[in-house]
Amino acid sequence: MVSDTDLRHLRRCVELAARALEAGDEPFGSVLVAGDGTVLGEDHNRVASGDRTRHPEFALARWAAEHLSPGERAAATVYTSGEHCPMCAAAHGWVGLGRIVYASSSAQLTEWLTELGVPAPPVRPLPVREVVPGVAVEGPVPELAEQVRDLHRRFHRGAAGPR
Repeated sequence: MVSDTDLRHLRRCVELAARALEAGDEPFGSVLVAGDGTVLGEDHNRVASGDRTRHPEFALARWAAEHLSPGERAAATVYTSGEHCPMCAAAHGWVGLGRIVYASSSAQLTEWLTELGVPAPPVRPLPVREVVPGVAVEGPVPELAEQVRDLHRRFHRGAAGPR
């Protein structure tokens, strides 16, 4: 069940995704929140640099591994505008982070990109639970997924012209 607090953090993720779009990057944003509710970090996609591993979920997992104890990591929640890709899900699992809450799913993103005529990525999108079966996952959140869809439309139409 997604709470009002979850929605507040997810809205921030969508804002971060919009910031990525404004910077010319793919629209993804994430927030790491401690078990006590403290926001520990936030980031957005930075893959336009040429490094396709610069996803916010991956960066937050690496930060957590360096700065949090195993117990603190397990109590933390990662909020994100889009469900983790397999790389980010694996990092999440290996680091031992807790719950994931996302606004839009990998299945939704795949559908949207297909509609826009965007070529398939080199890594097959998988649901987080297929990569990290024991993690608690909440999402998608319909009221925010449509906003995320619009960001992806804007990115891909702007990058490749109207379709």
